[in-house]
Amino acid sequence: MITAGIDCGAKNTKTVILQDGKIIGKGMVLTGFDQARAVEDSFALAVQHAGIARKDIQRIFGTGSGKDAITAAEETVNDIKAMARGAYYFFPNARTVADVGAEEGRAAKLDEQGNAVDFAVNEKCAAGAGAFIEAMSRALEVTIAEMGPLSLQSTRDIPMNAQCVVFAESEVVGLIHSKTAKADISKAIHDSIASRIASMIRRIGVNEDVALIGGLGHNKGFMDSMAKQLKVNTIYVPEDPEFGSAVGAAVSAAESK
Repeated sequence: MITAGIDCGAKNTKTVILQDGKIIGKGMVLTGFDQARAVEDSFALAVQHAGIARKDIQRIFGTGSGKDAITAAEETVNDIKAMARGAYYFFPNARTVADVGAEEGRAAKLDEQGNAVDFAVNEKCAAGAGAFIEAMSRALEVTIAEMGPLSLQSTRDIPMNAQCVVFAESEVVGLIHSKTAKADISKAIHDSIASRIASMIRRIGVNEDVALIGGLGHNKGFMDSMAKQLKVNTIYVPEDPEFGSAVGAAVSAAESK
């Protein structure tokens, strides 16, 4: 069976195509203002990557904040189920999964079949999501790609108390003016967001095997801070963590009857 999962997120729209449980195609584009166009473009890229025809896809499921724009989807999957099925696909032993994207962070506790039995969502402020690091990178005048490695160069613990991106940016500017090293500020930023996500995870319980999907899975500084906050040795991240929920939607499509 060939299925597709489309995750229309706040920043990027991702499509994954599965054939008999194996990923054969992926496509990702910026969501922008036209969600429907982003869905179509990412879907077309995934079909091209898979080397198949659209008519070969037997079932399409959608997920994400823009799931209502996925008109080709036969069904939509809620964000928690999509992240759970996606994490379980990559790491069957994982019982705790976090999904941290551009606009929000969420976490779920999984049973042995990969079903979410409890969850928590941080959607009050971008200070718990990737947009926070993006805003802080502008304040530090470094690229987003530089933020993670920069953080790993520091061994200092500098608390950041602001609960809002706007106030946190002012706090960062104050640290810059006080001649605090950029590496130390970057670590403080990563520790701050990791603290919020870890606090959310602890509310549902931390198991030894913790999986992370979402765009922040590429950020080694964030992963290092998360591991320390949760007191675990390893956080398991798939090769392309931003496709995690799209995989979950495609898996759900394959499992549906």
